[in-house]
Amino acid sequence: MSLRVKYVKSAVLKTDYPLDRRPEVAIVGRSNAGKSSLINALAQKDIAKVSQQPGKTSTLNFFLCNEEFYLVDMPGYGFAKRSAKEKTLWKNMIEGYLSHRKNLKGLLLIMDIRRKWGLEEQMLAEWVAERGHPIFVILNKTDKAKQGERVKAQRLVGANEFVSMVFCVSSTQKKGLETLQENIYEQWLKEES
Repeated sequence: MSLRVKYVKSAVLKTDYPLDRRPEVAIVGRSNAGKSSLINALAQKDIAKVSQQPGKTSTLNFFLCNEEFYLVDMPGYGFAKRSAKEKTLWKNMIEGYLSHRKNLKGLLLIMDIRRKWGLEEQMLAEWVAERGHPIFVILNKTDKAKQGERVKAQRLVGANEFVSMVFCVSSTQKKGLETLQENIYEQWLKEES
């Protein structure tokens, strides 16, 4: 089940956000975790720009899905080489959006399944929970991990009190996407319809 996805706009300031009241689901994660690849896999076409260079996404990118809701592709955190000024601008843009956007229904925190849950993920999950937003964790690149590693990673991340649900996904092999999509609708968008 693919989504009909179209790019709508990029924004830095809240005055640039879409003006309609459709619900929004933000995609967050480390640089190069696969945020844009996830959007492309859900859409079953290349609509979000994917780069091997960390930190390529520098704005909030709004993608309209099935004319019902937006996926918001956010800049990654972690090892992107940016100036202190750019990092401060990103921080203000991201925190401003996550703190004040009324349309925001939840966050998809995407991470490479081969990485351990770290301090940055924990701080993000706690910070988001304090603002009342649920968070789904997407363990991406499952095609690069053995079955036992997938089960262990899912169990460890799922035990975190700030995580609502955990999904194992392979954007390249298009696995696990349907379950993720169904849960986004069921948990976050159903009351909007």
